[in-house]
Amino acid sequence: MSEINPKQITFARVRRRFTKAQLAKELGITSRSLQNYETGASYPDPGTLEKIAKLLNFPQQFFFIDEDMPELREHSVSFRKLSKMTDALKACTFAAGAIAFKVNYWIEERFSLPSAELPDLSDLEPEEAAATLRRVWGLGNAPIPNMIHLLESKGIRVFSLAEETREVDAFCTWYEGKPFVFLNTIKSAERSRFDAAHELGHLVRDVYTMQHGQAHGPEMERQADAFAAAFLMPKESVAANQPPAYTIKYLMKLKHYWGVSLAALAYRFSSLGLVSEWNYRSLCIEIAKSGYRTNEPEPMERETSQLLTKVLDILHSRKQGRREIAESLRLSIDEINALTFQLTRLSVISGNASTGSKVRKDSPKLRLI
Repeated sequence: MSEINPKQITFARVRRRFTKAQLAKELGITSRSLQNYETGASYPDPGTLEKIAKLLNFPQQFFFIDEDMPELREHSVSFRKLSKMTDALKACTFAAGAIAFKVNYWIEERFSLPSAELPDLSDLEPEEAAATLRRVWGLGNAPIPNMIHLLESKGIRVFSLAEETREVDAFCTWYEGKPFVFLNTIKSAERSRFDAAHELGHLVRDVYTMQHGQAHGPEMERQADAFAAAFLMPKESVAANQPPAYTIKYLMKLKHYWGVSLAALAYRFSSLGLVSEWNYRSLCIEIAKSGYRTNEPEPMERETSQLLTKVLDILHSRKQGRREIAESLRLSIDEINALTFQLTRLSVISGNASTGSKVRKDSPKLRLI
């Protein structure tokens, strides 16, 4: 067997949000010993490695992978509410992203996926950029039936965030020329749709900033929010569908029509000058008092990945499943589940997958409508 790759120990520890001191204590070893394991100055004995693997929920084979995991550079990633993130949470999230890149590569070796179709709209203001993208994509002014399906049909790879990163709302990045979006599945479906549109705004308006590792700021976040609102609720259509009165009762119907939160809809009417400042403030107070800022009323069905569902369907027809992916990448099935929206409706069929499994030459093309 090849030697342990010390970087894999660090990666697994960071992925589970352990500090060196915490992990060393759990393992019953000194921090110096763990430091030596992570630098390659010494290697854990088989018993200790088994403990590390079990505690961090990684197969022991993961620690013998010669190739280092992909790396995300902080300034190439756009986080929502970055100011609330600790360094440990960011590092854990980067690790989740790195695993998603590996999963995506595994899928792309076996399936023909849509190519990215993202125009550079960085020279346009958010409102105009949203309207332009709708025209380019032929969406008109109708509501978006499913944001995740739309993103995937345009070549954007969409993955879900794991439990360890539940504090992260969403983030996006480019990796090897491919756009990725990661969504929190604990938030309401309406807020997750807004997050998806927000990240789309970054991908089409902040291309240079993200690909050249420039720092993100509050203004970029504000503009991405403005893009998301305009993309989900086009100005002309919103103006043409005003309610007879600006009350929660009437806004509830429009909330379902657009697939947005009650608060986001109220703000959109206000930002377009379609409701008075006094009426908007009254709405906000009523929404808050009713608890609708934290618990969305009459929630819509949560969106999930169409692409990953189709991949798993095809694997299932071949009597394969997520275990094939997990074993090929030397990961736990839990890791695959966390990134694939917990798509548990398919049975996982155990197999003897090897890391060198051959790719089918007749790679099926996945068509996303």
